[in-house]
Amino acid sequence: MEEKVLNGSISKEAQAAMIRKERTANNAWHKFCRNKSAVVGLIIISLMILMGVLAPVLSPHDPNQINVLQTYLPPFSEGHILGTDDLGRDLLSRLLYGARMSIVVAIGATVLGGVIGILLGLISGYAGGVVDAVIMRIMDGMFAFPFILLSILLVTILGSGVFNVILAIGIGNVPRFARVVRSKVMVTKNEEFCNADRILGASSLRIMFSHILPNTVSEVVVYATLCVGSAIISEASLSFLGLGILIPAPSWGNILRGGRGCLTTAPHIATISGLLIFIAVIGFNLVGDGIRDVMDPKMKK
Repeated sequence: MEEKVLNGSISKEAQAAMIRKERTANNAWHKFCRNKSAVVGLIIISLMILMGVLAPVLSPHDPNQINVLQTYLPPFSEGHILGTDDLGRDLLSRLLYGARMSIVVAIGATVLGGVIGILLGLISGYAGGVVDAVIMRIMDGMFAFPFILLSILLVTILGSGVFNVILAIGIGNVPRFARVVRSKVMVTKNEEFCNADRILGASSLRIMFSHILPNTVSEVVVYATLCVGSAIISEASLSFLGLGILIPAPSWGNILRGGRGCLTTAPHIATISGLLIFIAVIGFNLVGDGIRDVMDPKMKK
């Protein structure tokens, strides 16, 4: 009899341990970590952030220090690991500070576009009718312009500079966030928990921000992660065209622009900066795909 009880207690303990192990394995972080490509993307993003944050510590030289006697030095030259540019400035230092600029612009533009787009999407999807039609026609008008063309137009109107670049790219992202949120709101607002709250006398603002908005978080987070990568490309494109971050402020885009004229004599300038842009965008896209797989219930294994 005692053996049966003992065996029963052991089986219950083993069952509880299995349940705990299963819950741990199925939480968001562990599911994310099982996605190897997403982990690689997270490592890339972490390294990029460290490059920007620790730029003053890691940079061997002042990124704007000019030395006309050491122009176009190749990589692994004495005192310049990645060589120098057309004005003799240390390329490694400028790339490190350029990472900081890319992070600030990309995240700032994504947050700005996300906040405005989420609010417009909430209002449009919840109100419906004329309000929805007016907001969505404005978004359609913005969609009529290719994203980079719209950003160029806005920067031309607003002028160059970090804040104006963030504003231009952020406004360009608004229609995309608005459509993503609106589509989710159109479904969620008719759910039973929203109808029950209306019957209890809850205001529209309470329903929108307490019940509907939390249900859009997964889609917004995934889309925002992908938008950061797009914002990096947009900032680099604008700076490459001379409309974004103005020289001498270091930016991956204007470093790439500086290397355009010396592809035959000093190809490392454009190659390294272009490669960093490519790797950073790939990193954010991999993380975005990983977050989507974690948050999508249809992707559960």
